Amino acid sequence: MRVLSRNLQTQARYEYPSRDEQDDGSFLPRSGLATPRQLVRYLDEYVIGQEIAKKVLSVAVFNHYTRVRANLAAFDDESGADPWSEANADDAHSSVSSAHLHPHPQRVLPHQLPLQPRQPVSLFEKSNVLVIGPTGSGKTLLARTLARVLDVPFSVSDATSFTQAGYVGEDVDMCIQRLLQAANWDSYRASTGIVYIDEVDKIARKSSSTTESSRDVGGEGVQQALLRMMEGSVVTVQGKPSSLEPPAPTARGRGSPAAAQLLICQPERPDTYHIDTSNVLFILSGAFVGLDTVVKRRVSKGSIGFTANLAPKEEDSDSKGFLPFFTSNRRSSENLLEMIEPADLVKYGFIPEFISRLPTLTTLSPLSTQDLRRILTDVRGSLISQYTALFGLSGVEIRFTTTSIDQICFRAVERGGGARGLRGIMESLLLDAMYEVPGSNVRYVLITGDMVLGKSPALYWMRGDGPAFWAAWADEEQRAEKHQL
Repeated sequence: MRVLSRNLQTQARYEYPSRDEQDDGSFLPRSGLATPRQLVRYLDEYVIGQEIAKKVLSVAVFNHYTRVRANLAAFDDESGADPWSEANADDAHSSVSSAHLHPHPQRVLPHQLPLQPRQPVSLFEKSNVLVIGPTGSGKTLLARTLARVLDVPFSVSDATSFTQAGYVGEDVDMCIQRLLQAANWDSYRASTGIVYIDEVDKIARKSSSTTESSRDVGGEGVQQALLRMMEGSVVTVQGKPSSLEPPAPTARGRGSPAAAQLLICQPERPDTYHIDTSNVLFILSGAFVGLDTVVKRRVSKGSIGFTANLAPKEEDSDSKGFLPFFTSNRRSSENLLEMIEPADLVKYGFIPEFISRLPTLTTLSPLSTQDLRRILTDVRGSLISQYTALFGLSGVEIRFTTTSIDQICFRAVERGGGARGLRGIMESLLLDAMYEVPGSNVRYVLITGDMVLGKSPALYWMRGDGPAFWAAWADEEQRAEKHQL
């Protein structure tokens, strides 16, 4: 006699991840935000060098929005209703449960747990960033490039115009108003944006120029006004039109269809907006001229005796004399800005409460000759490509020889000012060409090394002299190759 048997296998309606898989942060909602490596790869296309600063800013932005998603998810879980509250005690002991219940095998019903106080939801605090570097090293360009790649509201403000509330100038709330305007007056998106404040070193305490009876409304007063905003507070922003936004277009005639359609398309905004800055990332930057002297005084150790190591007088010339207008691009033997500590910023003129709200600190190094050359030729939107396109709008083709590019970089190193110095040199070199070429019969322009050195003017060719132009350019390149060999 053969006994027939049938094996039945059941499958759960919902698949629950294991405990090991739950630890990888899969509870966070998915987002289209790029990873730190992708952000650095995007920054490399526009910004030359500054690898440490790129990593710091990319990690800070990525971690910030990871915290924002985690905090918002925690608030949603806390405010949502508990689906287990609908379960009955009889259903727990019976073999048949309700159709709408799908209990987890590792989860216990609430009535089976002892009474315990409810644990508060752990929220992640944000880490604001302070960027320090000489002028022309790429601080503002890094922020603007991040603003293009991120699909988040981004506002740029200048700290030189900030004053304490009640005085002539802009209040610190203006940066939040710019952020709200960048978010198209959406308060929810503005509460998760990025605020970039440039020239923050200009709000340092001016102890030498103030007396006990006067108040530093543009220095320490601004720092105190930024404290609560950087840490996280609710800022009230006026919703009325201001000078920041362009005036609304008006249609002629009161009863015209265009005027009626304009009124329908533009909903009336509320008078005030309340923006919570707890999830707003603040990125502050500045040149901090003279901060290296503060670091040097702290690092240098005084000693006496015949064998004492004394610093040469050339190193102390910057602290005793006047400050240069441009920061030199020459690399020193050691970058003193990399050894900055919070105590140095306090001596520079910032209050300790302000520095403690900027836990992430990164520095930018001066640009070398190789970096300046790459800025001229390699990056997107390079200076040579800009001037080539500018002359191309007039139907003129311009070429730069290898020797001319090297001489331009050498002049930029001697002049200082970083990448901004390059543009000044290019404007002075091409002034005659930009004056003579438009409206003339010139169709080809060649910039040589002798022209950069001031030994000869730029070379011009008329229409139909293209072969002679390319032959002259090839001869200059062959001379440069022989000179290098």
